[in-house]
Amino acid sequence: MSAFLDLVRRDLRLAVREGGAISTALGFYLIVVAILPLGLGPDLNLLSRIAPGVLWVALLLSALLSVDRIFHNDYEDGALEVLALGPLPLELVAAAKCLAHWISTGIPLVLAAPVLGLLLNLPPKAFGVLMLTMATGTPAISFLGGVGAALTLGLRRGGLLLSLLILPLYVPVLIFGVSAMNAVIVGPAPFMSSYLVLCALTLATLVLTPIATAAALRLNLQ
Repeated sequence: MSAFLDLVRRDLRLAVREGGAISTALGFYLIVVAILPLGLGPDLNLLSRIAPGVLWVALLLSALLSVDRIFHNDYEDGALEVLALGPLPLELVAAAKCLAHWISTGIPLVLAAPVLGLLLNLPPKAFGVLMLTMATGTPAISFLGGVGAALTLGLRRGGLLLSLLILPLYVPVLIFGVSAMNAVIVGPAPFMSSYLVLCALTLATLVLTPIATAAALRLNLQ
């Protein structure tokens, strides 16, 4: 367990030291959300209705910008091969690196979401639900992204292929995350049904994706 935590801390230190991925994700999130009201006009009721979907879609796209970095740097400098030959199973290596991506990228995006919700006239009663649903769903985004990053590892211009592979897998998380928020804002659907499905999706992702990611890494490291 200590080796797992050490790997998570190592990736977090590297993410803070580089800083570019986090800044890019937050900047893209801000730009997408800020530009939308300029295109739709000053209709506050319209902005309030579409705010959950806009915030979720912008978050997914922002997180996707840094997903390819989960394994890329370690693959380039040979550190990934050392980790694969180390005592920690490759499944736990993949889980640790995806967890570090969520902490370094997903959590800052979740914390920024309520501030950006003000630009879309999001009702104050929805701020808590917004952060709760995003905090629940963003781990699935990072772990699903890890599968795509492992599959496209070493490919030139793999960013477009990564997007094509991963975006369809994000759709269930998007649907139930937005549905849970809409249940609080407009009703009448119950909040807990959508939220529990979102929790189930995240838990299934945390269990299954490290296995798929490790298999893809082994294939690319052969």
